[in-house]
Amino acid sequence: MSLSDEERRIIVQLELEKAYRTYDAAQLMIVNEHWESAANRLYYALFHAVTALLIHDGHKVTSHKGSHALFGLHYIKTGKLPRLYSSIYQKLEAIRDEGDYNWAYSVSSDDILEKVTPSKEMIDAIAAMVKD
Repeated sequence: MSLSDEERRIIVQLELEKAYRTYDAAQLMIVNEHWESAANRLYYALFHAVTALLIHDGHKVTSHKGSHALFGLHYIKTGKLPRLYSSIYQKLEAIRDEGDYNWAYSVSSDDILEKVTPSKEMIDAIAAMVKD
């Protein structure tokens, strides 16, 4: 099933809104020093932004790994977005995985704080790319 232009526009807008809401939730987790939750929310903020971008450009998003692959192929390797964004996206996913599923792993403030600003910049850059 393919999306109409209007359906695609609506989904992209909803994904971006979710990206910004999730980023805001990450900020609350950071203020309260809940580092595992902050990693989770930052990662998902980026995931929703990347999903918006991929859908905007007609790509089908079926998994987290698929979104990483398509993002790298169509936006990082082509130079449309800086390599830093791919790095931040991958690092946050790894931290989120460890923080969510490994009881022995403890996410630290150092793991998160250096990724906050580039995460927001990435979301904003994607929002600018999908602006219609």
